[in-house]
Amino acid sequence: MLSFLTDLELSTNNLTGTIPTSLGNLSKLTTLSLFENQLSGSIPHELGMLSSLTVLTLRSNNLTGVIPTSLGNLTELMFLLLFFNKLSGSIPFEINNLTHLNRFDLSNNQFTGHLPENLCLGGFLERFIASNNHFIGSIPKSLRNCTSLIRVRLQGNQLSGNIGDIFGVYPHLEYMELSYNKFYGELSTNWGQCQNLTSLKISNNDISGRISPKLGDASQLHLLDLSSNKLYGEIPKELGKLTFLVELNLGNNKIFGNIPYNFGMLSNLEGLNLSRNSLSGLIPELGNCKKLWMLDLSNNHLSKYIPLQIGKMNFLQYLDLSLNFLVGEIPQQLGELKTLEFLNLSHNALSGSIPSSFDQMLSLRFIDLSYNQLEGPIPNIKAFCEATVEAFKNNKGLCGNTTGLKACPSTISHNSHVKKRNKDMKLILVFLGAVFLIFIIVGITICFCSRKMKTEIKPKEEEHQNMFVVWSYDGKMVYEKIIEATEDFDDKHIIGVGGHGIVYKAELSTGQVVAVKKLHPLLEDSVVNLKAFTSEIHSLTEIRHRNIIKLHGFCSHPRHLLLVYQFLEGGSLEKILNNDELALEFDWVKRVNAVKGVASALSYIHHDCSSPIIHRDISSKNILLDSEYESHVSDFGTARIMSSDTSYWTSFAGTFGYTAPEHAYTMEVSEKSDVYSFGVVALEVIIGRHPGDLISSFLSSSFSLSSHDVLLEDVLDQRLAHPKNTVAEKVVLVAKIALTCLHTSPQSRPTMQQVYQKLLNWKSPFTKPLHMITLRELIDLRNSNEAS
Repeated sequence: MLSFLTDLELSTNNLTGTIPTSLGNLSKLTTLSLFENQLSGSIPHELGMLSSLTVLTLRSNNLTGVIPTSLGNLTELMFLLLFFNKLSGSIPFEINNLTHLNRFDLSNNQFTGHLPENLCLGGFLERFIASNNHFIGSIPKSLRNCTSLIRVRLQGNQLSGNIGDIFGVYPHLEYMELSYNKFYGELSTNWGQCQNLTSLKISNNDISGRISPKLGDASQLHLLDLSSNKLYGEIPKELGKLTFLVELNLGNNKIFGNIPYNFGMLSNLEGLNLSRNSLSGLIPELGNCKKLWMLDLSNNHLSKYIPLQIGKMNFLQYLDLSLNFLVGEIPQQLGELKTLEFLNLSHNALSGSIPSSFDQMLSLRFIDLSYNQLEGPIPNIKAFCEATVEAFKNNKGLCGNTTGLKACPSTISHNSHVKKRNKDMKLILVFLGAVFLIFIIVGITICFCSRKMKTEIKPKEEEHQNMFVVWSYDGKMVYEKIIEATEDFDDKHIIGVGGHGIVYKAELSTGQVVAVKKLHPLLEDSVVNLKAFTSEIHSLTEIRHRNIIKLHGFCSHPRHLLLVYQFLEGGSLEKILNNDELALEFDWVKRVNAVKGVASALSYIHHDCSSPIIHRDISSKNILLDSEYESHVSDFGTARIMSSDTSYWTSFAGTFGYTAPEHAYTMEVSEKSDVYSFGVVALEVIIGRHPGDLISSFLSSSFSLSSHDVLLEDVLDQRLAHPKNTVAEKVVLVAKIALTCLHTSPQSRPTMQQVYQKLLNWKSPFTKPLHMITLRELIDLRNSNEAS
């Protein structure tokens, strides 16, 4: 009855039922926004009476039925958003009357039939999205000359037609996605004239012919995916001019010839997939592609040697050169790929032994060297020792400690390498003997000096001085150096402030840089607590894990209580995510690796220490990163070592926003509290901020809320381009695991060991692409996993 109402916005609530037909009475209405509710039923034809309407958004509900023909009366309509419903049927012919449309989105429904012909007749259409339906037929003719277009997504339909004729030149177009349709013909040269085009995706169609060299003129291209078509001919060297290219996928075509040499100059390239073609010649030098994390050249006719420069790709995680004609030895330089997780060199003609440098490839998870001419021992690292015999079969003579391989001979006297190793061992033993003798002399001297000092100190100070120790250091000397380096803890050396103390950067006179945490001053009656604390810190110094910050030592003094840590250049995760410039450098590959590193550290202290350790304060401010963005868990000041004679109840510890909900009614110490905190941090990493609003929704509302129908893609950190392909799958897995860790019931949360195992396997929970995955699906998947 509000006859003068112009804007009605009820979006993102928990509204149920049908859309009232009486809304048709609001004749002055210009905006009707009902998205992200739980509205059901059909779209009332009475909405067609709202002749002044310019915005109609009904997306992300449970609407069914067809689009009423009456919507064709809304000739002033600029925004029509119906995506993420269960609408069906064909698009009514009357929709052709909407010539003022600026944004038209029908995606993720069950529509059939043809697309409307006159969509861009008025020349205003900028965003047209009809992906993931059942549309057939060709592209509307009005789109050919629709120069206003910015974003078009039509993937996941059954559209057809000659792709060389149906698209024109679009000066403003940024994104074109036509994958998983039935387009045929040759690629038009017009794409090269789209000067703002950043993404062109036409995979999984029936496109044939050659790739036009004119495509190299689309200078802003970041992503080019023409995979799984019938393209043939050579790769035009002009593609090497696309300096902004981040991902290039030409896999599964019929392309032949050499890989262009200038691909090595694509310094922004992160993913290169040329697999399943007929490429020949040499693998080009790709050493300048320093951001490359995925390189797949498998199933081609490439020959000669593996380039040494591949070893300079510091971020490479996936390398597949299988099913080629590569010869020679595996380069030692491949062992320098410290982040490599997947390596497939099978079905080549490689010879010699596996390089000794492979012993340092601790991140490696999958290996396949079968069908080569390799011999000698396999590296003694997890990926090799746990690989199946299939990964090594049909070689000349590999041996080692894994199922299916023969054990290597224990001594080979005539082997020159062994002789050299024996000589080196003798030198090492002589050196160790000398060092041991020096330690004995120093130890006797320290004992003598210590006895002398005990006779001189005052009784009141004695109990403190007995604890004046820094493990691995001479305590008093290091304490004095710290005072000197921090200028008696001057504020200008502060690099962090926490609830338990202040952290300083100290550059010692030796040149070593350490982080010094000065805890709150000691109280007169705190000696018993201090002894317990030092005992706990002593245990923590035994930890040696790549993702746990190294605690050099602990210093108790009447003036100060200090922890001396390894200094990390990257700073805290909190600092990086709160700084736009730093966050842009912290890309998706680095983020998923950072999450995996935290999981590895927590799995270790929970399950692999002699007595489990509960951290109790996992938060983004306590996750530090080094210069290579490797994550390190820090600040064990509130940690508890769980043994049979310790209490599992304690006072509150942690950081608000990261502590598990059970702390509201109990102070029980449990490793599941760390699991919950990990879930918060994992979400924070991928959405770029603390996920407090999302967590509140999960904890306080029904999991069927349609607000959870929001796309995962839309809550990810918008400062970065959306992740693609394998990286996108990893981000989805991180999101799914994080939600599982945030369960209100501690018993329903996984262990950190289970979490880390899932992150090691990187098995995506979905087969559908990122842009189709909603938070609701992730939550439903979590609940179904719990039920099973």
